[in-house]
Amino acid sequence: MGVQKYFTEADQLQISNAIRVAETNTSGEIRVHVETKCAGDVLDRAAYIFEKLEMHKTALRNGVLFYLAVEDRKFAILGDAGINQKVPENFWESTKELVIEKLKEGKMSEGLSKGIVKAGEQLKTHFPYQKDDVNELSDDISFGK
Repeated sequence: MGVQKYFTEADQLQISNAIRVAETNTSGEIRVHVETKCAGDVLDRAAYIFEKLEMHKTALRNGVLFYLAVEDRKFAILGDAGINQKVPENFWESTKELVIEKLKEGKMSEGLSKGIVKAGEQLKTHFPYQKDDVNELSDDISFGK
């Protein structure tokens, strides 16, 4: 079963719903990738997954990845070039702290969902929903090993 054992169906639904809600008012795209372990630097691994999931191919370069290695207790948020140019300087760090606070309490799905909603608010501000918007990336959690 792998890393999925850490997330019940209800947890997965909570996270997917948070992504759908966050993306309702924006053309931005949010993904969550969860693995058991992360060897090396968490931002390097998140960048690798970002590319593997083809998140850099969104039309406006406004994808955001929430990366979590459960057993190694490593977490990162990675925004693409388009969104990184727009958000306030400490935005990703403050969002990360919000998520980590809940992760420390063992509330993974709640923490990820809160971070996703916060990211969605920034995406909405800088990349408002367009009537011809297409959901470019899956809203489901991506699971690694």
